[in-house]
Parts: sequence; structure tokens; C-alpha cells
Amino acid sequence: MSDTPSAADAGPPGDTGLASDLGWSIRMVSTAFRRVATSSVEDLPGGPRGYLVLVALASGETPSQLALGRQVHLDRTVMTYLLDDLEARGLITRRPDPRDRRARQVLITDEGRTLLDQARARIAHAESRLLADLDEPDARRLRELLARVARTAQREALASEGGC
Repeated sequence: MSDTPSAADAGPPGDTGLASDLGWSIRMVSTAFRRVATSSVEDLPGGPRGYLVLVALASGETPSQLALGRQVHLDRTVMTYLLDDLEARGLITRRPDPRDRRARQVLITDEGRTLLDQARARIAHAESRLLADLDEPDARRLRELLARVARTAQREALASEGGC
């Protein structure tokens, strides 16, 4: 056993080591979450991408295929193939948008909701392992803060795409 602190050990306030680096923290959490989340949704077409599409559709909105792609940040080609796979499994359906017949609306099916509920339960279990060192109020606050940062990141990504 070494007396040298590891990178994961939080140092004193004002510490400038890895434990205080936002990029390192995001990478560690992202890597761990990706590992557990991927195994939690491996039965869905597209794995994590398919899961995000179903989550977005379960919110009750009926987005166009293009709007859905922007929402989950997938390019048009990837989105088309993913939706084809989800539709082939009976998890979603597409129909012409009554407001714009050139566009297609995407809807989640009952089977899609059932599989999404099962995947959510598996992901919730995986998340609880990842957040084990936090009490419930801290875990809830972390989720709220990450959601705010994610919305900012999404706005930034959309703004940079619009500038091209």
C-alpha cells in the first residue's frame, strides 16, 4: 500500500490535481456510465442510441424525424437507420406529419414503452451503483445540475451546427 494519494482522491480545497479537473471527472463518469448503460440496453436496436430515442419519444411529444435527430444529437443518416431498426422490431412507428406531409412523425409503440420501462429499471440499478457514494438529495442535485449543463451543451452544439 502506498502513501501517495491516487488521482481519484480529492485533495484539499484549491487542489489542482486530477480530482479537481472537470474533464477528468466527466471522462471517468462517462466511461463508467457508458459501460453499465450499454450492457443495460443491449437488447434494444442501437443500444444506447435506441434507448435515447425511446426516452425522447416517451415524453409524449410527436416529433418529426428531423427534430428527433436534433434532440438526441444524431445525424440524419444514423437516425434513419436506427429508426428503421426500431420500427422493424415494432418499437416505433412513423407516419406522415399532418402539418407537413414531406416530414415524418415518429411515435413509440406499446411494445416500445414496455421495453423502455424494462431498460429504465436496469439503468436505474446501474446508476444507483455509480452514485453509491451520494445520498439521495445529492444524487438528485447532481442529476439536476448535469441536466442544466447538458442543455447548455446541446444549445452550443446546435448553434455551432447552424453556423456552418
